[in-house]
Amino acid sequence: MNVNLLDQVRTAVETTGRHLADAFTGQHDLTTWDEVVAAIAAADQRSLSVLRPLLEQARPQAGWVEDELEEGPLPDGEWWLTDPVEGAINYVHGIDEWAVTATLVRDNQPVLTVVHLPLAQVTYTAVAGEGAYLNGRKLTVSGKSELRGAFVATGQASPRETAETWEKIGRSLTAMMGVSGVTRASVPPTLLLVQLAAGRLDVFWQHSSVRSGLLAGALLVAEAGGTVSDLDGRAWSLDSTGFLASTPKIHAEAVATLSRLG
Repeated sequence: MNVNLLDQVRTAVETTGRHLADAFTGQHDLTTWDEVVAAIAAADQRSLSVLRPLLEQARPQAGWVEDELEEGPLPDGEWWLTDPVEGAINYVHGIDEWAVTATLVRDNQPVLTVVHLPLAQVTYTAVAGEGAYLNGRKLTVSGKSELRGAFVATGQASPRETAETWEKIGRSLTAMMGVSGVTRASVPPTLLLVQLAAGRLDVFWQHSSVRSGLLAGALLVAEAGGTVSDLDGRAWSLDSTGFLASTPKIHAEAVATLSRLG
């Protein structure tokens, strides 16, 4: 992968992050769901007005995924998959857990990703086959050797989740609470996956496969030495209906716990 391309993507994502941070107040006056939706749309547009032209200039031959909440495979070829405000629900409520992400996908495989947290001033990067990095420092997943004592996490993929998925989230949380040490349920998924890649979190799972919330983190975790699969332990792809990432030594235990839930 061209080093210059990674530099261009990092510049695009960090520039966009500064643009968003300038408008972030750390508070809100939202009172209805319609106001929340409108605020998220405005934040996304603010981000895309900067991010999209820069990425399209960096890789003009790549297509652009319009709907960040879509699931399933993409057509062959190269695509820019972004979340212009990953954690937009946090952003519009004045919570500082949000990021800007950009991932280049080639034939349904992530090959390059940049995740930038503007308020923390940290940037995660990964290129397929070349490792994962945090502000230039190489990342490695944790060495946890058993699920008991592991720090595990999950969360919903999007507001489009079904009642069946909500029920699965509840059952899987209960099951993982019983076999691990500490559980966390929050959004957005990318910000949980970067913690796994950095060795701070040990397991992340999700009962759906919204592309924009998983591909960046999947590449970062894999390049940091983690294991990525579906909930039954099979190789994960954009066709999968569930997602599991973990440090390698406890992956089999996590699969055994989650796969029995159906």
